[in-house]
Parts: sequence; structure tokens; C-alpha cells
Amino acid sequence: MDKFNQLFESYNFQLSDEQVKQEVKKILDAHFQENNNPEVWKQCLNQIDLTTLNGDDTVEKCANMAKHVNEFPANFPGIPNVAAICVYPAMVETIRKNLTAPIGIAAVSAGFPASQTFIEVKVAETLLAIKSGATEIDVVISIGKFLEGRYEEVHDELVELRAACKEPTHLKVILETGALRNARNIYNASLLAMHAGADFIKTSTGKIAVNATPEATYIMCRAIKDWQEKTGVKVSYKPAGGVSTTEEAVQHYTIVKEILGEGWLNNHNFRFGASRLANNLLTSIVGKEVKYF
Repeated sequence: MDKFNQLFESYNFQLSDEQVKQEVKKILDAHFQENNNPEVWKQCLNQIDLTTLNGDDTVEKCANMAKHVNEFPANFPGIPNVAAICVYPAMVETIRKNLTAPIGIAAVSAGFPASQTFIEVKVAETLLAIKSGATEIDVVISIGKFLEGRYEEVHDELVELRAACKEPTHLKVILETGALRNARNIYNASLLAMHAGADFIKTSTGKIAVNATPEATYIMCRAIKDWQEKTGVKVSYKPAGGVSTTEEAVQHYTIVKEILGEGWLNNHNFRFGASRLANNLLTSIVGKEVKYF
């Protein structure tokens, strides 16, 4: 048995997909309402990586995004700003030149969203994104290799990318949970990413049909909890793709709170990857429709 199958078997995650759904329902039935309030909505807003990842992104569009983030405190006093701006590598320099707010600059990298390129290209793109000003790097695992059981190759690629992201640059590893087919695969991919040195594990790219679900959050948070209990290492969490409404944000927040606890309820340990969510949370907080971002 190779070392990665040994790793997976050393963690006792036995829940089926249906059992995960039942566990998620129990948590949300018991605790959703207690978290569905303005203070939690503000906290969720403060945990957003405000994202634009479109083929038609322009310098002007990204500069305006930075401008809106800079001016947010003046326009919405008493409401905390977002945690970071997330863009393609080619737009990192634009964000860096225009951003004055004290938040992170995240770049998707390493052949995002499919991760179907050479490791040399992945490393080079990551290094160039950091050189341009990225403080956080979001990369996708080699999903096809993972599904074929080529775990060592997937792991070693992530180790190389981790080495490229020298401190204080954070590495967020995207599992693309909607492509992983079942709960055990999601759990195992979480373990593999954490073993490779991920600072965050993240659900999705937002580029396929199934993205962040409450069930994926449950599984990944269980993996994070189990990993910390065995290793003492605290890994952060980011649901991304498909989280657009206040209700959806509170669902994920509730699951994270119940599994991982209060220590994760901040933007150092818990982020949302989102584009529409910020305006929807603002609408809930303010009590009238807001289209600011």
C-alpha cells in the first residue's frame, strides 16, 4: 500500500453521501436561525474574496473594483470591508496599483481553472503572479490525476507550488469538489492538500456545474478538524462558486461554526469566494437593495 492510501486509511471518515446530507440537515435545522442576523451578515461580508474571473475582464473594470473597495469605509461606515480581491494573474498589477485599502490581493494561478498544463508553467505563473503583487495564490489540484489514483503526482505538484509561495504568501488549494464524485474523494483530497502544505483548502473554481455545497463544506471542515487533532496544524477554509445569497452564506457559516468552532470565524481562517454575494449581504444589512460592487 502506498503512503497516500495509508494516509487516507489512517483517518476514519466513513460517512456516505446520504449520511453527510443528513448531518448537514441536522446542523442547519438546529443552528441556522441563531446565525441569521446582521452581525453574522457583517462577518460574512468581511470574509469575502471579492472576485472577478471573466474572459472579458479589463484594466478599467479591475481598477474600478479596487476603487470601490478603497471607498467602501466612507460609503458604509460601521460595516467591515471585504478581505481580499481575487483576479486572474494578468490583472494583479492593476489591483496592486489601484488598491489602497489594507486587504489581500489573491490571484488564481497554475493553469486555473482546469489545471491541465505543465508543472513548469504552473510554477512560473505562480511566481509571476507573486512578483506582480499577489499576496495569496489560489490553485486547482490536478483533478484527473487524483481520480486516476495518481496521488503522489498530485501531491508533489502542490509541494512545488507551496515552495513557490514563500511566506507570507498564502496558498489556497482548490479541490473542485463538484468533480470529485463522492464524499470520500472530497475528504481524501482535503487530506492530500493539507499534507502538501495548503494554508487554505477551497471547494471550487466556480467554472463547473456543481460548486460549493453545504455538504462539501461539512466534509472539508471534518477533514480540517481531524487534521488539526492529529497534527496540531490549523488549516483555513474557503467555499467558493455558487455562494451568492445571504441565506447560502449563513448556511456555510453555520456549518463551519458547529464543526470547527469560533476560532475559524474570522477572515484569516474562513473566506468566501464570491462576486454577487457582497451586494446581497449589503442589501440584507442595510435593509434596501444595494448594488455597490
